Amino acid sequence: MKTNVIKAILNLIHLPPSSIQNNYSGRNKVNNEGKGLEEFIIDLFCGTVNEIDQLKRVEKKAELFSYIGNQSNPPDAMIREGDAIEIKKIETSNAALALNSSYPMAKLHYDCPMLNNACISCENWIEKDMIYAIGELKKEQNNENKETKSLISLCFVYGVDYAASLDIYNKIKSKIKDGISTINGIEFSETKELGRVNKVDPLGITNLRIRGMWHIDNPFKVFNYIYQPKKNALFNMMTLINIEKYLTFSDEDRNELENTAKEFKNLVIKDVKIKTPDNPAKLKDAKLITFFLE
Repeated sequence: MKTNVIKAILNLIHLPPSSIQNNYSGRNKVNNEGKGLEEFIIDLFCGTVNEIDQLKRVEKKAELFSYIGNQSNPPDAMIREGDAIEIKKIETSNAALALNSSYPMAKLHYDCPMLNNACISCENWIEKDMIYAIGELKKEQNNENKETKSLISLCFVYGVDYAASLDIYNKIKSKIKDGISTINGIEFSETKELGRVNKVDPLGITNLRIRGMWHIDNPFKVFNYIYQPKKNALFNMMTLINIEKYLTFSDEDRNELENTAKEFKNLVIKDVKIKTPDNPAKLKDAKLITFFLE
């Protein structure tokens, strides 16, 4: 058995209307919104959002995922023989995604310097498509007058439709490194980040760590020319899949999604054209899948 973004959408659609926000809040009792969102999205791919038996949840994760990571290294998860997933949270619809030292990735490659050994060796792989999963959280007051955060928007978008090619980001990194290394009178060292300047002070005991802090506009803003969320909806979901990727999913999965859209009026599948990240003048065909709760 395998999972994919279509199965995650179907699992989401079939949840009881109140279950999306309630399950997210219930998994977030330690006040760690990012971790709560990560667990919720992985549960969507596993179909275990409402699974009470924790052992069954753990076993299903182990069956469907080859790697579940941490916040220090991308990606957050890798589907066994499937896509990689990077999960991010925002708190306003216009907020940018903080990628920290990881540049935006169109695809995930095994030789990416940001990956740890557990990720590289978890299965036999060279390259994986990257899904960016973004959840928007809204502050609310519960019955005990305590602040909580609920999930009001969710987006799945593939890196190839969202991020530029690797060489574009590497070119910027190289120019910054080259510029720093040519400054007279400094001792520059190569690192996995942008670099380090050693022995800045006369005693030679102070070093300067140079780290990139990458940000990228969130997909709700990037793709506002093809999608606008329902303003009065309790929850909005947007998924964008280029047609080449969409056709790699099984006929069974695509047919189930398309048949479900005929049953649920709030689930819509639309053919759209989107800008190519490396050349916005070139458009490509894609499927825009949207869902909302009233």
